[in-house]
Amino acid sequence: MTDKIPKDIKQGIEKLVKELTYHCYRYYVLDSPVISDEEYDRLYLHLKELEEKYHYILPDSPTQRVGASPLDKFEKVRHTEPMLSLDNAFSHDEVREFDTRVKRFLKSDEDIEYTVEPKYDGLAIELTYRNGLLYRASTRGDGYEGEDVTQNIRTIKSVPLKIEGGGEIPDEIDIRGEVYMDIDEFEALNKEREKKGEPLFANPRNAAAGSVRQLDPSITAARKLHLACYGIGAVTGMEFKSQREFIKWLEKARFPIPAIVKREKGIQKIINIIGELEEKRRTFSFETDGSVIKVNDFDLQRLLGIKTREPRWAIAYKFPAHQGTTRIKEILPSVGRTGVITPVAVFEPVRIGGVTVSRSTLHNWDEMERKDIKVGDTVVVERAGDVIPHVVTVIKDKRAGKEQPFPIPERCPVCGSKVVREEGEVAVRCVGLNCAAQVQERIRHFASRGAMDIEGLGEKNVELLYSRGLIRLFVDMYRLKKEYLLDLPRFAEKSAQNLIDAIEKSKHTTLSRFLYALGIIHVGEYAAKLLAKNFEKLEDLYRVKPERIMEIRQMGEKIAYSISDFFNDPENIKTLDTLKSLGLNITNPDFAGKKKEKLPLEGLTFVITGTLSKPRDEVENLIESLGGHASSSVSKSTNYLIVGEEPGSKLQKAKALGVKTLSYEDLLKIIGK
Repeated sequence: MTDKIPKDIKQGIEKLVKELTYHCYRYYVLDSPVISDEEYDRLYLHLKELEEKYHYILPDSPTQRVGASPLDKFEKVRHTEPMLSLDNAFSHDEVREFDTRVKRFLKSDEDIEYTVEPKYDGLAIELTYRNGLLYRASTRGDGYEGEDVTQNIRTIKSVPLKIEGGGEIPDEIDIRGEVYMDIDEFEALNKEREKKGEPLFANPRNAAAGSVRQLDPSITAARKLHLACYGIGAVTGMEFKSQREFIKWLEKARFPIPAIVKREKGIQKIINIIGELEEKRRTFSFETDGSVIKVNDFDLQRLLGIKTREPRWAIAYKFPAHQGTTRIKEILPSVGRTGVITPVAVFEPVRIGGVTVSRSTLHNWDEMERKDIKVGDTVVVERAGDVIPHVVTVIKDKRAGKEQPFPIPERCPVCGSKVVREEGEVAVRCVGLNCAAQVQERIRHFASRGAMDIEGLGEKNVELLYSRGLIRLFVDMYRLKKEYLLDLPRFAEKSAQNLIDAIEKSKHTTLSRFLYALGIIHVGEYAAKLLAKNFEKLEDLYRVKPERIMEIRQMGEKIAYSISDFFNDPENIKTLDTLKSLGLNITNPDFAGKKKEKLPLEGLTFVITGTLSKPRDEVENLIESLGGHASSSVSKSTNYLIVGEEPGSKLQKAKALGVKTLSYEDLLKIIGK
């Protein structure tokens, strides 16, 4: 097929791939871009258009970083050469002892040349390149066998898909490195997870590891991960003489390398550099818990060999941890904005790294159970990344027998509503619609465009109304009066009236919109529409059993119990009745009635690619109205791909998966139009 593509088009695509790869390297590795983000986006979109039009996609194209289907599981990978762990040194004397052992083994009194670099606190990865192209990426695992995470590692922008740089390229090479997450990006990710009611990551290392081990590569792609390459495994077709030479080659070949790599002869000079790195650790954007010292000469490394599971030619010097010992006075349940309840430990105040620490999140009850944390325990507390305090371990020798476990509360400590914990989930949630801890987030979602579409009730105005005491309960938005708003900043006569009008307009809505607006866990727009098709009135859902929900096709056990928990909470039902008494009028055009006949597209999943004779959303609505499901991406569960003019890459993927294709006209024939 590629021989039919005009030569100038192929050359243009190849040139764009090379140009974009270079700019990606400048931005993500060197942190020194030479074009604007807008210019990069323009080039990227142009490349994507050419690839989709001519079906000519290079394996190292930037467009191929994301796009693979979610995996069922990770395949096992055997490392050609073991990925060994390092022995640790906790003092300068132990570093000197390491140097003595090296000299003794080599039977030499001469000073040894070493390299030293920061020890990244992330997830160890091996990248395998064949003929310059990324062939596979795998985790360290047990050192001998890891997991194939190639699809996920391809999403990391600093990982070269092809070895560039103009230097010599080996036939095959295994490059070792560390995938990590910057501290700022870790904190931003946890804030976002807190908003969504998801469990928080304990530290950047856990966040990086959790991101790499996602079965869906698109989730990994959404996380801001980085790579630092520092080691070599098996290599054929090329030879390196030293660690220094290898690092220089990595740099030339456009691989990201550690922030600092120094080479010195004599262990005292290395110890001096360790001291410098310890001073600089606070300025690094990433977490580092030490320095790695390696014998520079590869011939000497081979002579030194390994002992059991550790090389004799390298050691990790661990920086002193910023820790303190204190006692847990009490544990309090804290309710977040999305209803997730988190146990928080209150300590006897302790100074750690110049800061007084008096409380710390315990993350969740699974974590508490794993660490066996009880009220009254004496614990070791560490400031992760010198910022976030967390309990490292319990000092069980100091238990007096009066320590008490802290169970999951049965009722929300804020509103008294039922507390639920789904099977297989770590999160514990309050289902209360009127919970004061959640009211801002619930109202913001309730008013969003896909829900009740109340223009003017965005995050800032909801926060303002809450701070002034005008909304404390979920129903308070329907009790607002124009005169209340005129006393607030940002509200004048017209803006106040506009908000009141928008709230009044929202009183007339459909059942599917209203159900989505309630923010029931796991109930998105599609699930809300399914409920509306199967329940005529809101009241029909009151005190519903999970078994009734599971009778609906595409409704699983998890979502069924979530819906049942919500509609079996007396306070929620009381709040819904109050909303109706305040003038809420709910119609249900989606209700399918008592008809039992099967809809023509029931149970079928469709995806659209290219331009059709009708607008895409109109065709998708037609599919949904006849019982089908309109999806945005092709997968194994797709039944049909509807193909229009100038189809995109979805067509190739459908062919690869054996998905049947239809024209829009074929679809009309199926439904008898």
